[in-house]
Amino acid sequence: MLSDPQFWVAVAFVIFIIAIFNPVRKILTSSLDGKINEIKNSIEEAENLKNETQVILGDIKKRQNEVELEIKDINLAAKETIKNLESQAHKKLSEQSTKRELIAKAKIEQMARDANISIQHHITQTSIEAAIKLLKKKLNQEEKQSLINQSISDIGLVLKN
Repeated sequence: MLSDPQFWVAVAFVIFIIAIFNPVRKILTSSLDGKINEIKNSIEEAENLKNETQVILGDIKKRQNEVELEIKDINLAAKETIKNLESQAHKKLSEQSTKRELIAKAKIEQMARDANISIQHHITQTSIEAAIKLLKKKLNQEEKQSLINQSISDIGLVLKN
């Protein structure tokens, strides 16, 4: 057995394996430990990113809720403003309508007064013309002179008073 070359090859192989096993084991374990540490760091970084993302998501949801509340407030304020503007517009329209109605009534009354005055003036002119025609036809020269004298004395009495 000691003289058998296969035995010595087997012994050399075992020694070779034992001699290489330690350095290879160290290299493999250090390499695996490095990979394990890289994976742990990646996992921690991913967890940190996840936590940061959740915080940011929470902030975004909070801001979204705040924006929705602001939108509701703005919407309510706009509706209230619209109602106020509508009521003011109705009030102004009513006031304008009332003013225009009063102006129209005043114009109608003025036109009626003007028409009455015109009619009275026409009636007076017609009456005077008719009286003059009647007086010219029915009065003779003496009666005319008597009326003129009477009018002059009446005017004199009126002027003294």
